[in-house]
Amino acid sequence: MNYRVYTLQNNHGVRVEFISKGGRIVGIKIPYRNKLIDIVTGYDTPEESVAGDAYMGAICGRYANRINKGSLVLDGKHVQLNQNNGFNHLHGGINGFHVKNWEVSQTALDGFSQAFLLKLTSPDGDEKYPGNLTVQVVYALNEKNEFLIDFKAVTDTTTTVNLTSHPYFNLKGAGHHVLDHLLQINAGYFTPVDETMIPTGEIKPVENSGMDFRSPVRIGDKVFDHDPQIKLAGGLDHNWVINRKSKELVMAAKLTEPESGRSVEVFTTQPGLQVYTASHFNGSEKGKGGFPINQFSGIALEAQNFPDAPNHLNFPNAVLKKGEIYHERVMYRLNF
Repeated sequence: MNYRVYTLQNNHGVRVEFISKGGRIVGIKIPYRNKLIDIVTGYDTPEESVAGDAYMGAICGRYANRINKGSLVLDGKHVQLNQNNGFNHLHGGINGFHVKNWEVSQTALDGFSQAFLLKLTSPDGDEKYPGNLTVQVVYALNEKNEFLIDFKAVTDTTTTVNLTSHPYFNLKGAGHHVLDHLLQINAGYFTPVDETMIPTGEIKPVENSGMDFRSPVRIGDKVFDHDPQIKLAGGLDHNWVINRKSKELVMAAKLTEPESGRSVEVFTTQPGLQVYTASHFNGSEKGKGGFPINQFSGIALEAQNFPDAPNHLNFPNAVLKKGEIYHERVMYRLNF
């Protein structure tokens, strides 16, 4: 199957490229001198993107991140989801939204130069989730170099929903690592995990720990830290609790490449930010420009609900009922 590349472009030369399979973002290109620099990790062709890393640039759902043993209770009834991450359920299961073929059409959005609407129907029983879920996602780009992802979903039966986008950023481009990037996270707390990467249920202060990114920190100075949580994950693979006072878009994180001065700011309505330093890449895959995709070749900044939220009463609500609308946004502001 040939996968068409859809392109959002503004008058500053910024290009956001994606395909219908998984809604995968396959390129975010920004001008540099007389050429374009692609600041997301990935592959040279759509076919390689589909055959490559399962979640690279994709929309993840029905429930992004992990659910402990794939088990939860909805309306007093036990639900057992498919287990695809050891005993746990990860990113919607084997056939989650990251492998679905989304229906794509052009649309218009006030304040944005270009926009596309992506649609998907997830049937009752899909990866063992209850309810027919109808999902609409808008990708839009404006003249402020802001790339918006707007998620909406409705259901006909009580279910659980947590949607995110999973690009890996590398502001130097292919062939480089992100260890010299600076990361700042707008969060005073994070959710510690156990040895299976499932939250313990605790919401812990970042102060006096290796998880403190309240000021910009060099990533390479953190991923080899002796902090027990970082050692457990082989780097960063954790959820931070975003500081917020309202449901509006707030800045969750800022990633900066100090040599070029390029940065991306992440804004969201979501309560959490999962940061993952791509520790599973080992150079066995060939990425953009023929360069191997190595450990720390990118960093994922996934705005979402907390992992395993359905199983923790002190975590934000992750239940969607008939008549309700799930609506969350994430926006990447590109500075160059």
